[in-house]
Amino acid sequence: MLKKRILFTLLYDNGQFMLSRNFRLQRVGDLAWLKKNYNFALISFFIDELIVLDITRGERNQAAFCETLEALTEGCFVPIAAGGGIRSVEQARRLLRSGADKVVVNTPIFSQPKLLRELVQEFGQQCLVGSLDLKRTQGDKYEILIESGMLALDGTAIEELQRLSDGEIGEWYLNSVDHDGTGQGYDLALLDQLPVDWSVPIILAGGAGNASHLAIGLADSRVDAVATAHLFNFVGDGLKQARTSLLSSGVELAKWPEIDKLTGGFISRNG
Repeated sequence: MLKKRILFTLLYDNGQFMLSRNFRLQRVGDLAWLKKNYNFALISFFIDELIVLDITRGERNQAAFCETLEALTEGCFVPIAAGGGIRSVEQARRLLRSGADKVVVNTPIFSQPKLLRELVQEFGQQCLVGSLDLKRTQGDKYEILIESGMLALDGTAIEELQRLSDGEIGEWYLNSVDHDGTGQGYDLALLDQLPVDWSVPIILAGGAGNASHLAIGLADSRVDAVATAHLFNFVGDGLKQARTSLLSSGVELAKWPEIDKLTGGFISRNG
């Protein structure tokens, strides 16, 4: 049985790390602030993957973003996915050369299908993560937003996802705009937008505020991983406590020998 995963998402905007609530952004701090509050060499033992997204809504400085990415990868031993504004194979290559293991794409999924094929040909399907931002419109209907949430696609999410089910993406990151940053838990109805025969791994994001929210997301058989981007709810040893709680309650997560030492032996080796 494949282990489920916990992902931590960092939102980057022109040199600053951000909090997002329903896609409204609040600046938190720069790289120095992040390193002071998050030791990624240690946090590597409590997450399964790190996602770093450049959500700058103005002109992006990819060189500066790559420098930040390189700094984050020092001593971080989990896979890193990075994206934001990728519009060419060369831009994706720069992220991979700066320490990313995967690239995340959003708008090009719909605007540049040829680019997706080129990325797969160049780096492999497993290297590509598709990010989808879903917003409820009415009842149980959702729309997909692109261009940093500024533009909605014409079709419903169900219609768009049906067309994507046989695509080139290796993994999908489903994010709820309505639950984004609220800390009130995931919008599990996002998963109902998927075709019944969907087989590509799903990362669920948007709304996690504590370990119980992560557990609820991971308990759904359609979910392969859960993500949180809430810097304050998991600051300090929050990620350690969350993973410790999930493992002790029987959630099928990977566990490394070092985790016992780092958690003071709280977790049984038989778990």
